Amino acid sequence: MPKIDTSQFETKIELRNLKEDDIADVLTLGKLCFPGMEPWKREHLISHLSIFPEGQFCVTFDGKIIGTCSSLIVNFDEYDNEHTWDEITDKGYITNHDPDGDNLYGIEVMVHPDFRRMKIGRRLYEARKDLARRLNLKSILIGGRIPNYRDYGKEMTPREYVAEVIEHNIYDPVLTFQLMNGFTVKRLNSDYLPDDKASQSYATLMEWNNMEYRKRASKRQFKTSFPVRMCVIQYEMKKINSFDEFASQVEYYADVAADFGSDFAVFPEIFTTQLMSFLDEKSPSEAIRKLTEYTPQYLELFTGLAVKYNINIIGGSHFVEENNHIYNVAYLFRRDGTIDKQYKIHITPNERKWWGITGGDEVKVFDTDCGKISILICYDIQFPELARYATDRGANIIFTPFCTDERKGYLRVRYCSQARAIENEVFTVISGTVGNLPQVENMDIQYAQSGIFTPSDFSFPRDGIIGECPPNIETVVVGDVDLEILRRQRKIGSVTQLKDRRKDLYDIQWKK
Repeated sequence: MPKIDTSQFETKIELRNLKEDDIADVLTLGKLCFPGMEPWKREHLISHLSIFPEGQFCVTFDGKIIGTCSSLIVNFDEYDNEHTWDEITDKGYITNHDPDGDNLYGIEVMVHPDFRRMKIGRRLYEARKDLARRLNLKSILIGGRIPNYRDYGKEMTPREYVAEVIEHNIYDPVLTFQLMNGFTVKRLNSDYLPDDKASQSYATLMEWNNMEYRKRASKRQFKTSFPVRMCVIQYEMKKINSFDEFASQVEYYADVAADFGSDFAVFPEIFTTQLMSFLDEKSPSEAIRKLTEYTPQYLELFTGLAVKYNINIIGGSHFVEENNHIYNVAYLFRRDGTIDKQYKIHITPNERKWWGITGGDEVKVFDTDCGKISILICYDIQFPELARYATDRGANIIFTPFCTDERKGYLRVRYCSQARAIENEVFTVISGTVGNLPQVENMDIQYAQSGIFTPSDFSFPRDGIIGECPPNIETVVVGDVDLEILRRQRKIGSVTQLKDRRKDLYDIQWKK
């Protein structure tokens, strides 16, 4: 008998985290698994992957996605037991995900009809349990459908139906499966998922308890405050003679910020153009290209300062050359020595005309030891879609380094920053340049009044202003924002703009 080639019998099944490239397949699977119910939208899944990628799983069979599940972390004590699916998931976007919460909440499991009874669902549930153990979460909660209730609705109540399933007198493909996987029924919720006609909109609230859970000494939900201190630098543009002189001024302000115990030091937009005052180049476009040659020194300087002074630094912004294009880039220098960057998206007519700046194509949200933040450079804060997009991905603070030549330009930045704080229920911070550089073409005059702004409600200062600099002098403003107050405000404020959006009517979608 010839040797058998076993490879022809092999298949490969894999459990892994979802990726953005999987989204089209997941959307197709959803329509197949839940006909007649409202499926995921692409923007839902993008939001899941942006906010909590480790909580999104799939199973593939020979490379084809045959099962998926989605989840988020919540502090369930903050929710009503009679919650709906929309409430617990923020209408499917999971922007209410709380990394400091105690409970993993499962919001959907899908298995391709051709692959059911292959224990694909069990693999996904085990992945959730492993995640809960790894993250030291107290339990997993789910709102479980009861789809076979459609066959019994005329003869028994939902409570009676659930009791019969628990007693194994009736089989339900979802509830029976969840019971077999160690979940217990806590209660029955009505109107949980209105388009679930088979379950008549009912769902069972079920829980699996993590026996390995270790109570943590300091829990987020017990905090009365979560202060984050800002030191905003209103930087004077004046002639200097070397990079060392620039570095000396920057370090002075890093030292000042650290002396105040600040968590962030915030520098203005393109304040590194001060270096052009000694470059001896009259052509604006050529001067900018010479300025980009200082990028390595700039990065080395700010990384060292962030570590030395134990402070996160928003390094203003700096012109960077990449692939023969010039970009306006804001860098985040964390105090642990790591670096991230945000490209300016919208380029002003002046930047385009004089310097030939190219716009970026992505709004990022950065993790820091003080929560999630975003950076929108000057003109970008004047486009409300960007701040909303960042907020939906978890940003609590939006930093705006800016550079404006006169009062009208400054007021555009200020008014829009305050508007973004109100409409998105976030803190906004603006940092601008003052002084002048007579030696530098297209850097003629500067106007700024830097500040720290809040939403407008009883929990915040009367005018929505934590602090602001006097206009047009070199100085700093230091102030505290409280992320715990912000979190509560989003739930129980006089107005709750994020919760009250009509996502059934409109949404912000990011085009690739």
